[in-house]
Amino acid sequence: MKNIQKGFTLIELMIVVAIIGILAAVAIPAYQDYVTKAKLSKISSTLDPLKMALSMYAQENGAFPSATGITTTAWAAGSVWDSIGLAQLPTVPAELKSIAYDGTVSPAILKMQFSVSGIGTGIDNLFLTQKAVVGGTGVTWLCDTTAANTTITSAVAKKYYGC
Repeated sequence: MKNIQKGFTLIELMIVVAIIGILAAVAIPAYQDYVTKAKLSKISSTLDPLKMALSMYAQENGAFPSATGITTTAWAAGSVWDSIGLAQLPTVPAELKSIAYDGTVSPAILKMQFSVSGIGTGIDNLFLTQKAVVGGTGVTWLCDTTAANTTITSAVAKKYYGC
């Protein structure tokens, strides 16, 4: 009499588990990197209107507004944000603790402090400064690693912001 095998053998199940483990070992770090990059992209899209308004002000007036210590929580009529044409400030995403502008230095800078947790390893509580470089055809915003309180320790932040 022949016995017909039903189900999987232990070896077959172990091979399937090993394959799934290898795929997970490759996929999880890549997924975490994509999540971090998506959060950094959200931050960049929040800064774009601020950078555009500051750039347009500088091109129209020949200089950036002279102000210091201005944060994105300090909008009021007559403030620097009002003077550059923003009717209201963009909503600061939860990934950022603060955005500050300093126009008293040359070139002007926007300084961000990332939230204490929730973005990714090496980015949490990171300070990142972007400085305005005025050229013949416009203003370019570059990552500045020499400003005070700037600590670039994340490979993802370096890659994404070009520091």
